[in-house]
Formats: sequence, structure tokens, C-alpha cells
Amino acid sequence: MQPRVLAASVVVRDGRGRILLVLRGHEPNMGRWSLPGGKAEVGEDLSATATRELREETGLRCDVGRELGVVEVVASVRTYEIHVFIAQLGAGQLVAGDDAAQVGWFSREELTALSLTDRLLEHLEEFGVF
Repeated sequence: MQPRVLAASVVVRDGRGRILLVLRGHEPNMGRWSLPGGKAEVGEDLSATATRELREETGLRCDVGRELGVVEVVASVRTYEIHVFIAQLGAGQLVAGDDAAQVGWFSREELTALSLTDRLLEHLEEFGVF
């Protein structure tokens, strides 16, 4: 049985209804677009993880709201249990940081042309984002 890693990610929309994605700069899923997020630190609340990871990867701050759902991602040596939150955009300047190679805002239509992490679009639809 693989170790389970708690993680959080966040869905953030801009004023035009687009969602914020990061191009992963490291494994797992290097070179693919995903929601901002990452591993929880020991004892860290998962909504705090979502807030911290968004700031580290994009330079933006947000007000984290309710949890939309949980996604399980099986990687080569561990399983990630990712709690997905919705957030209201706050302050900051958009810039790729931490393990994000790029960041950007994308409409639902634009997502179909991107190399996304496995089942990202399906999860967003399942959680009622689109």
C-alpha cells in the first residue's frame, strides 16, 4: 500500500469567469496544467494549505470558501488525497512561483486545447465549476 499524502488545491475565477491554472514545473505531472495546490504541512488545516499554495505558486491571495470535493491521484510511489476548495480572488500580482513554470487564466473552451492533469476538466464539471 502506497503512503497517502494530504494535499489541497483551489479553484479561483477572475471577473470574466475564467479559472486560474498553473503549469506544473516538477513531477508529478510536470508540463501539464493544473489547479494551484500542493501538499499540506504537518498539522496544517487543508484550507490553509490551499491559501498558502495559491500564494506560493501564483503570487495571489484569496479567501478560501467551501470544499468542492476530493480527488485521489496515484503517483509512482505515493497516493495524493487532494481536497479541492473554491476561493474568492483577493489581492496580489499574478506571477509564476515555487514549482509553477507558468500561470494563466483560462475559459472553459480554452481548457480543451491544453495539456491538463488527468481528469481535471471532468472533476471541474463534477464539482459544478462549469
